[in-house]
Amino acid sequence: MSKTSLAFVLRRVITWGVAGACLHLTGMGMAHAQAWPTKTVTIVVPFAPGGGTDIGTRIVAQKLSLLWGQSVVIDNKGGAGGNLGLEVVSRAKPDGYTLLTGNVGTQSINPTLYKKLNYNPDTAFTPIGLFAELPFVLAVTTSLPANNVRELVALAKAHPDKYTYASSGNGGSPHLSGETFKIATGTQILHVPYKGGGAAMTDLISGQVHMLFASVLETSAHIKAGKLKALAITSKSRVPALPDVPTLEESGVTGAESGSWLGLLAPAGTPQNIVDKITQGLQQVVAMPDVQQQLLGQGAVAKGGSTADFVNLIAADRKKYARIINDNKLSAD
Repeated sequence: MSKTSLAFVLRRVITWGVAGACLHLTGMGMAHAQAWPTKTVTIVVPFAPGGGTDIGTRIVAQKLSLLWGQSVVIDNKGGAGGNLGLEVVSRAKPDGYTLLTGNVGTQSINPTLYKKLNYNPDTAFTPIGLFAELPFVLAVTTSLPANNVRELVALAKAHPDKYTYASSGNGGSPHLSGETFKIATGTQILHVPYKGGGAAMTDLISGQVHMLFASVLETSAHIKAGKLKALAITSKSRVPALPDVPTLEESGVTGAESGSWLGLLAPAGTPQNIVDKITQGLQQVVAMPDVQQQLLGQGAVAKGGSTADFVNLIAADRKKYARIINDNKLSAD
């Protein structure tokens, strides 16, 4: 055989070998994705235990665990209005085993409210899907001498900066809800940020702070037990969990609607077939009647939809809150 023929044969052998190796690796990757999950899946909740984001995520995580046949655990990484948890997930391996529960605060408010973030909110995450909407309620400590919004506004105007409202941390939707309420009512109420909704709720019940804008999900049990007074729902409509509580608009306050939602995200670069499998599982869970009833009983509304719907929701709310933040010169830095 001539040198030219031998070189040609060797080139063909090498080409076939490389192609075969690529096909083998591709097949291994596909098989791995199809087998996912083969170990524990962690959902990072970027807030302390006890808040609405935490409670809603635990309801969904339990069902996902049963559906996938693997443990789905919650890792609470509270701090910096949720930004600490988002930073952790942004640096996680994009293999589907570390996920994030985002809400309106972390995904749509913080990118404008915080001037410096240790991750890029536009590129760090892959949205998966929405799973709940969280109407908010204006709850006050039982010792506060106000039984409706009109009385609260009158009290706050008579004593500027005497009364306080708690939040789960600077930059979250409870914080922005409080600021929006102050602007709409022309009141001066001091903001007291906490490291999570659970701590804020504890101090509200004990009377250390006077009021709190928080999800119906995390407050309804305390309201029904008489530990807190509910003055108004901040969404457009009343909620089944607290049917006797009027909306802010019914109480004479306009332009102060607020609320949150919960959705799953993954680190950017997570394989699409794994994202698709997570999306499918999430939609199955949201459609379960017992999950819907469990969320509804807590004051949340099960809400599914496509990944595209979730992407559009994040973008629309980001535009909405950016206008409020910039117009009123709000900042968490």
